Amino acid sequence: MNDIFLQANHITKSFTGHLALDAVSIQVPRGKVFGLLGPNGAGKTTLIRVINRITAPDSGEVIFDGHPFQPDDVYNIGYLPEERGLYKKMKVGEQAIYLARLKGLSHLEAKHRLLEWFERLDIMPWWDKKLEELSKGMQQKVQFIITVLHKPQLLIFDEPFSGFDPVNAELLKAEILKLRDEGHTIIYSTHNMASVEDVCDNIALIDHSRVVLQGPVKDVKRQFADGSCEIRAKGSREQLETIAADLSGAEIHEVLPSMNEVFLKAVNHEKTTNV
Repeated sequence: MNDIFLQANHITKSFTGHLALDAVSIQVPRGKVFGLLGPNGAGKTTLIRVINRITAPDSGEVIFDGHPFQPDDVYNIGYLPEERGLYKKMKVGEQAIYLARLKGLSHLEAKHRLLEWFERLDIMPWWDKKLEELSKGMQQKVQFIITVLHKPQLLIFDEPFSGFDPVNAELLKAEILKLRDEGHTIIYSTHNMASVEDVCDNIALIDHSRVVLQGPVKDVKRQFADGSCEIRAKGSREQLETIAADLSGAEIHEVLPSMNEVFLKAVNHEKTTNV
């Protein structure tokens, strides 16, 4: 089985004098969370729209599960856009069933799966409410459920934690990791570097329409580590002084930079290289 589920090869896209993607290539491993990272306007959403066939590239190709992307492959994608798009006047349950039917589920199967998810995310009391009566966080839970309900092979989440309080952000993070563990391949797009380390297995950093670097999270961080380590030990002051003298019983841990530090170093390196 091919370990790469999705490839974007040399994707270029321009909009009226603006180069949104400059020969962008990424490789998304199968069954992993792939972080698509970068500041606002870097080109992340444009790349996602190309992958979804919402926008056609000027050049380049997308390889989906080992073959050139075909129109029917979109049925194996679940996409949660940053700009949510639900019908505010429809009742929540009615709308969820309608959208699930559009994704090929029968009414009976759609309702069965929806009831499970609504209980799981604690929004069952809102089933017969109009969407406009829900808080932003509740609305996002509904759209998350609709995105994953048909069990697509590829899930794409664009800023999925936007608008969530810390408790619900942790709940959603746990669900995303569970979906990964069930075998789904996930693209997680964000400009929030701090959220990456707990969620992503692999990442690509995009800045000014170009991929700056990509790879497994730890490997990427090691590229920009300064070689320092820290020593950790437990005990009384006297015991620690003894350990410090001979390092017996101490644990040595490699100190890796944060993702914010990695991004800044990578961008500065890219600028220096291109001068």
